[in-house]
Amino acid sequence: MHQNTLRAEKVDEIHASDLEIPHGTNLGTPDERADLLLAQMTLEEKIGQMSQVNGGGWDLHKSIQEGRIGSVLNEVNVDTVNELQRVAMEESRLGIPLLIGRDVIHGFKTIFPIPLGQAASWNPDLVKQGAAIAGLEASSTGVNWTFAPMIDITRDPRWGRIAESLGEDPHLGSVLGAAMVQGFQGNDLGAKGSIAACAKHFAGYGAVESGLDYNTANIPENELRNVYLRPFKAALDAGVATFMAAFSDLNGVPATGNEFLMKQVLRKEWNFDGFVVSDWDSISELTVHGYAADHKEAAFEALNAGIDMEMASTTYAGNVQTLIDEGKINEQQIDTMVCNILRVKFQLGLFENPYTNPEQYPALVNEQHLQAAKMAAQESCVLLKNDNQALPLSKTQLSSLAIIGPLADDGQEQLGTWVFDGESHHSQTPLQAIQKFVGDDLIIHVARGLDTSRSNDKRHFDEAVQAAQQCDAVVMFVGEEAILSGEAHCRADIDLPGHQEQLIDAIASTGKPITLVVLAGRPLTMGNIIDKVSAVLYAWHPGTMAGPAITDLLFGQTSPSGKLPVSFPRVVGQIPIYYSKKNTGRPPSHDNITHIDHIDGGAAQTSLGMSAFYLDAGFTPLFPFGYGLSYSHFDYSDIVISDQHINLGDTIHFTAQVRNCGDVEAQEVVQLYIRDLVGNVTRPVKELKGFEKITLQAGESQTVSFSLHTDDLAFYNRKMELVTEPGDFHVWIGGSSEAELWGEFKIL
Repeated sequence: MHQNTLRAEKVDEIHASDLEIPHGTNLGTPDERADLLLAQMTLEEKIGQMSQVNGGGWDLHKSIQEGRIGSVLNEVNVDTVNELQRVAMEESRLGIPLLIGRDVIHGFKTIFPIPLGQAASWNPDLVKQGAAIAGLEASSTGVNWTFAPMIDITRDPRWGRIAESLGEDPHLGSVLGAAMVQGFQGNDLGAKGSIAACAKHFAGYGAVESGLDYNTANIPENELRNVYLRPFKAALDAGVATFMAAFSDLNGVPATGNEFLMKQVLRKEWNFDGFVVSDWDSISELTVHGYAADHKEAAFEALNAGIDMEMASTTYAGNVQTLIDEGKINEQQIDTMVCNILRVKFQLGLFENPYTNPEQYPALVNEQHLQAAKMAAQESCVLLKNDNQALPLSKTQLSSLAIIGPLADDGQEQLGTWVFDGESHHSQTPLQAIQKFVGDDLIIHVARGLDTSRSNDKRHFDEAVQAAQQCDAVVMFVGEEAILSGEAHCRADIDLPGHQEQLIDAIASTGKPITLVVLAGRPLTMGNIIDKVSAVLYAWHPGTMAGPAITDLLFGQTSPSGKLPVSFPRVVGQIPIYYSKKNTGRPPSHDNITHIDHIDGGAAQTSLGMSAFYLDAGFTPLFPFGYGLSYSHFDYSDIVISDQHINLGDTIHFTAQVRNCGDVEAQEVVQLYIRDLVGNVTRPVKELKGFEKITLQAGESQTVSFSLHTDDLAFYNRKMELVTEPGDFHVWIGGSSEAELWGEFKIL
């Protein structure tokens, strides 16, 4: 009999006995049960609940028996997990189950697009579904807690972890982050398949200087509240069970020891009642920051800030007793933190159902999950360029097609960063999918061109050029391998790595039309190549079903509908560049800038416009936030504002007509932007306040409606008060942050 079957029988036996959990832990609300259990715990057992250790094959039995571990991470063998839970439930004094944590970031076995790619779908339902499937698959192995979603606002694509983020905008990040929380946790945290989510990294990690991981972040409190904290508040409102502190320091105080973040904002202002976990080893790293002299002081700072659980390091286990003996902390502080942890364990139903029977779950990587991953990948791809309708490709109009590039047939790299459990043999690659789709209708010539995306070896160029010369059109798969993005994988130069640009040059010299499919974990600077290709489809790292999704888009089986969740710089020197900038006292326009090549010799110092722009790169991005083409064209007209003047406390309504002017069915993301013209603090030139993804048949029109309460226009003023101020506002409705259809209204 299979080992899992044997374990399943044992699980059934335990459940069938319906044993009463001792010490009253099966009575009352999670709060009441936590209090009852806490009253019977020793200090050592309390510290154990605050300690998370790495699994992965280590023998943890004795520590669990003695109540010195409350959580294990990185253990995904269901038999091992069940055995660890058995030891905790049956051999420890109080029978407290374990939290089993895992980084389930964008899929477990069925891998969805990286979160930045999912954000490009602008589809909360798809994002929620992806998280639900990831949670379901992970929970079948005993995992009950994921360290996701990552909802750091980031405006620097050099930062490797932008791949994990939901982009540059707090509204989009808030909506999609809340959707992820709801997907992971479901309607009932204790239901089968639900796992606890963790909002990370609290807070400001996405603003680290120079886009360099673990670096310091300096964010004025007003900017912190108006931008960086908003997605975390949305996650809390969605019911997120846990938070994770950031690695970085914020304004000189590391987040792991930051009372302002953890006590003032999270607990006092937001009334969060879950628990906060440190990031990996980040408590002991307070000594490296220079914020604590030793591990005892580091433990004190983290405890004093309100970090309930320590991940990986052991400063709590080694120092809490001493800190209590010295009177630096008291046991009541520890009790509060332990109650926060126990409450989540009760909410998860772990005391009643600590074991996992994988036979009660659907198969991993099943057809339903694959189809959901394909849909997510399709809607995540963004069509950035399509000159002369180079796309979609036609099997009837082409006789041959060249597939060139190092990422056309690499099942591992298409999965993207931070994938611990996905397996490349499940991947369906673009080359495989294209060959299957075209069958005998087209001759396919394949050339890798480069061994990897980083290769500087040109020895395969001639083969690639020959393949292109034999064909009517070329599709090139370029970008970054997965290892080039993610944690600790930052890049100062975000052009295509290796000799990929030279490969594009070589293929362009054939004169054949080139469609560029870019697989990457971040926005790349493409100014050197954008004019050499006919079409660009930005696919991010699309996951398991990259091949079928991209193939359907390339051949027009569906129209691209993705929109950028982050601005694309022309050159790296423009970073940070984002749409919701401030106006400044001297805003640039196309009428008051000059390019470096157009400056006359001996020009006077005051002759160049005197506005905020770069002499060599202007002031606009290569592609703006919210941008994305389709195989159709949409016309926006007839904006209607319900009232030109509204009072504080009222709701205002906006409508616009959207018409599909093309000859194919297509989806469009209709976006609503607002500008508050005058504020107690300066306000952005535009702010996203709403969006809706609609599907229109060829020639079809639809009235799209948005409603905003005046509270939706609130911001933090100079006194850090959340207020909506009377005054004049502009509103735009369109298909990107450069929407032109606009109106105005006033709050009285």
